[in-house]
Amino acid sequence: MSHSGRDAAQPPSRRNASGRERNRGGKAASGQGRGPAVRGFSAAAPAQRKRRADPARLTAFMVLRAVSRDDAYANLTLPAEIRAKRLDKRDAGFATELTYGTLRGTGTYDAILSACVDRPLSELDAPVLDALRLGAHQLLNMRVETHAAVDETVALVRAEIGAGPSGLVNAVLRKVSAKTLHEWTEKLAEDRQLSGDDALALTHAHPAWVVRAMRQSLRLHGRGTELEALLRADNAAPEVHLVELPGTGPTQGHRLRSAQEAGAVASTALTGAAIFRGGDVARLPGTREGQLRVQDIGSQWVTRALATAELPDQADTTEGSSTAERWLDLCAGPGGKAALLAALAAQRGASVLANEPAAHRAKLVTNALEPVDAKAWTVRTGDGRTIAEDSPESGYQRILVDAPCTGLGALRRRPEARWRRTPGDLSSLTALQQELLDAAVGVLAPGGLLAYVTCSPHMAETVIQVDDLLRRHPELVLLDAHEPMRAAAEDAGAALLRETATTATTETAARCVQLWPHAHGTDAMFFALLQRPLQVPASGEESAGETPDGRITL
Repeated sequence: MSHSGRDAAQPPSRRNASGRERNRGGKAASGQGRGPAVRGFSAAAPAQRKRRADPARLTAFMVLRAVSRDDAYANLTLPAEIRAKRLDKRDAGFATELTYGTLRGTGTYDAILSACVDRPLSELDAPVLDALRLGAHQLLNMRVETHAAVDETVALVRAEIGAGPSGLVNAVLRKVSAKTLHEWTEKLAEDRQLSGDDALALTHAHPAWVVRAMRQSLRLHGRGTELEALLRADNAAPEVHLVELPGTGPTQGHRLRSAQEAGAVASTALTGAAIFRGGDVARLPGTREGQLRVQDIGSQWVTRALATAELPDQADTTEGSSTAERWLDLCAGPGGKAALLAALAAQRGASVLANEPAAHRAKLVTNALEPVDAKAWTVRTGDGRTIAEDSPESGYQRILVDAPCTGLGALRRRPEARWRRTPGDLSSLTALQQELLDAAVGVLAPGGLLAYVTCSPHMAETVIQVDDLLRRHPELVLLDAHEPMRAAAEDAGAALLRETATTATTETAARCVQLWPHAHGTDAMFFALLQRPLQVPASGEESAGETPDGRITL
C-alpha cells in the first residue's frame, strides 16, 4: 500500500484495555499547523451522533483491516465476512463495491488524504487510515450523499476504534468532500507537476511502474492506443465467471443450467462457462460439491486450449491411443486449472499429475480435484524444479506451466495486488519462471505440448520469457497459439479472437495469445504453446511433420 499507517505493533495513543482511544484532542485537518489543536465535529449534536457501525460498512472495514494488518486477500476474506454478518443481497453488493473500490483506489485516495491531513499518513493509526480510505471512496466514487458518507464513517470509527479519532476523521472527510475526484486529481497533478504515465497513474489509481509496463506490453501486441481503456477496465467491478467441471454433475450441463435459473448467463465464448451477477455464488447448487466453481473465462480458455490441441499421430502413447496420455500441471496451486484439466483428461482417458510445492496449497489442490474421477489425477507435493525425479522416463504429452507471476493481469479481481507488487519482484519471479520452464522441458515427451501461461501481461514474464526459453532450448518449436484457442472456443469466442486480433511487433508475440480485460472481458492471460519435435533433425534436415519455416502445425 502507499502508506501503511501505524498498526498494532507500534505503540497506540492512549488506548484503554479494549483498544479504544480515550484522548479526544489532537491535531485535526491540514492547514492548522502547530499550536493549539483544532477539533472537527459532526453536524449532529452529541446525543444524536450515531455510535453503531452500519453492517455493510463494518464488513468492508474488517476486510480492509485484514488486508492491511495480515496481508490477507480481499477476494478470499470478503465472502466469509459477508456470510458471517448475514448481509442481504443489497448490503452485500454495497460492501463488495466499498471494499474492492477502496482497495483499487488506495494510492489515489492516499494522495488526496495527504493533502487533507497535517501529518504524514504513516503517523496515523492504521485502523484510522483504513476508515479514511473507506470514507474517501464513498465521497469520491460512489453515489453516497456527503452527509451519509461522513456521518456513517465517523460512526464506524467511534464504534470500532474509539471516540478520540472521530473528530479528526470528520474534519478530514469534510475537506475531501470539498472537491470531486476529477478536481482532486487535476489539482494534485498540477501541484506535483505530474505528466504522462505519472499523471495516468494518479488518475487511474495504478502505480506508475505498472502503467509503464502495461503501455510497453500493449505496444508489443499492437494495441498502443488502448492504455487508458485497459486502466479503466482494471478499475471496473469484475463479473463473476463460473465453470462446470465436465463429467462431474448428475448430467452434463446440469449445474450450469441450475446457475442459469438463478440468474447466471451462459457464456457465448466458451462452453461450460457462465457469467453470474446475482449475489453469493456459494448458494448456487453444485458449488458445495465443487462441481460448479468460480474461474475466470480466460483461465478456462487456456486450459481447454491445451487439453484439446491435437498431438502428432506418432506422439508417444500406447498403441497410438489417447487413453495413455500423461499430463502435468507443474504449478497447480490452488487447483482451479488443475481441476478443469483433470476433468478434461478424464473424458479422454488421460491422467494428470498436479504438482504443488507448498503442503497447505497441495491440500487445496486435492480438495479442488475431489469431484473428478480419482483415476484421472495424482497430487505431488514437491518443488516443480525437481519434477524429473518423479516422472516417467517417456515424459508427459501435455504440460501446463502456470508459473508464479506478478498477477498484473488480474488486478480487477485482486485489487490490493497493484499496491503490494514492486518492480523488484520481477527479478526473483522471472528467475523462477525460467527454472520451472527448463524443468518442464526436461520431462516433455517427443511430440508433446508445453503451455506457458501467466496472469500477467508484463513483457519480462511473457514474450521475453518465451524468447529466452527458445534460445536455451532451440529444439522446441513455438506454435501459433491462436489456432487451439479458436478451436477450444464457441463460434462467438473464435469470432471475438479474430475481431480483436492486432498486428504484434515481433514474431514471438504474434504467435502467442494475450487476452485483455478491455478487449476480451477476461483477465489478461498470456498463452504460449510450444512443442518438442518427434525427432530432433540432423543439421540441414527437417523433422517429420515440420514445415520449411520451422513450424509444426496443429
